[in-house]
Amino acid sequence: MSRKVFVGPALRRLREETRLTQTAFSQRLGLSVSYLNQIENNQRPVTASVLVALGQTFGVDLATFATDDTDRLVTDLREASADPLLTDTAPSLQDLKRVASDSPAFARAFLRLHQTARRLGERLQAAGDAPILPPTGEETAGALLPYEEVRDYFHYVDNYVDDLDRAAEDLAERLGLAGASDRLQVLAGYLAARHGLNVDANGNLGDDILERYEAGPNVIVLDGSLDSSTRAFLLANRIARLEQSDTMASIVSGAGFRSRAAGDIARVALANYFAGALLLPYRRFLAAAKDTRHDLDWLGRIFGASLEQICHRLSTLQRPGQRGIPFYFVKVDRAGNVIKRHSATRFQFARFGGACPLWNVHEAFEQAGRTFVQVAEMPDGIRYLSLARAVTKGAPHWRAPVRRYAFGLGCETSYAGEIVYSEGIDLKADAHVAKIGVSCRICERANCHQRAVPPIDREIRVPTDRRKVVPFDLS
Repeated sequence: MSRKVFVGPALRRLREETRLTQTAFSQRLGLSVSYLNQIENNQRPVTASVLVALGQTFGVDLATFATDDTDRLVTDLREASADPLLTDTAPSLQDLKRVASDSPAFARAFLRLHQTARRLGERLQAAGDAPILPPTGEETAGALLPYEEVRDYFHYVDNYVDDLDRAAEDLAERLGLAGASDRLQVLAGYLAARHGLNVDANGNLGDDILERYEAGPNVIVLDGSLDSSTRAFLLANRIARLEQSDTMASIVSGAGFRSRAAGDIARVALANYFAGALLLPYRRFLAAAKDTRHDLDWLGRIFGASLEQICHRLSTLQRPGQRGIPFYFVKVDRAGNVIKRHSATRFQFARFGGACPLWNVHEAFEQAGRTFVQVAEMPDGIRYLSLARAVTKGAPHWRAPVRRYAFGLGCETSYAGEIVYSEGIDLKADAHVAKIGVSCRICERANCHQRAVPPIDREIRVPTDRRKVVPFDLS
């Protein structure tokens, strides 16, 4: 094993789920009780032989079990603890690592509490002198922002939802979608035969409506200005809402969202997940991704899918026993607002404030349609092969609004040999590596010419004998 792996909380949860005492559990694994107790309390790392025993005895997927959320939690905790309210009592990095490793549930509770306090503070600030009624439980839950709550859910499940993914793959195989020349026709025929729904794929719905259900004639109308991949996705999404509502309800219930709005948004996200998995069935898509060395345009032609659909699907290929490359995927607008973010990697996105300006996803807007390739290094020393491309959507007619987005897709450079975009790039050279960070407020890099604000947890010195691009030094 390349590094020590501590799985105490996960091992304890597994033992509790099997309803075994430490004595009985240790006997099953062939360990002493004291040794098991040390592993459960993260006093000792788990060994390869113990992981194998776990897999053989309890059917645990080793890749899943050996991977925890410690790195993600540490970054999130570090950003939250940099809040000015905690300046005098900010814990050390070692303390944060210990909390994330030993008490992940407490760590997530702290993050939830910090988000709530931050949102309520912003609410008070925005209200100014207006009277504020004490928030109700529902309002307090809403302070977390439903979109952020749902994003966090997908973040911590590695953007993979097994029940929906397998159900979508089974249906795709039954319909023969992978080899269909006209997937739109196949899906429309299925909706008619199974649900009695007729599809008008060439409707005129206006600038901001993509799909509409008309109950009287039992017709689904799709806007004809949309490309075929988007219209197929909308029909697949409709199938999800018709056939997977119970599964999605169970997932939402198990996620423990704090607000009704978060649950509603999660259902939308889950329906979108099913739609993507139906159009890009797991095993076929994974095989094609490997065969094409993850060529985005080639995969789009094979499956008749858009760039966004391809990138998003690549970020979900984390099925136990059949894992693809761990990718991150992000969608941003021209102002830098993150609309979508998913990660099966250790790559961390900014939760507050803007993302790093040195990241190539911002550069992509300069030339839409071009794929930008960057080797980026985070402050923890991990390097990523980062792809970025900007696209334009909309404009079905003159004066219609145009939407512009940039997509970012990346993985650790250890996987770069499996990706066509790494050709001709010296991954070990330091000269052209972009030293990026999560966000300026927690970035520890002392010499960054693009720094917008100093890190919250560092003191600054303003020299009087010289003037640099950034007018202060970090202590």
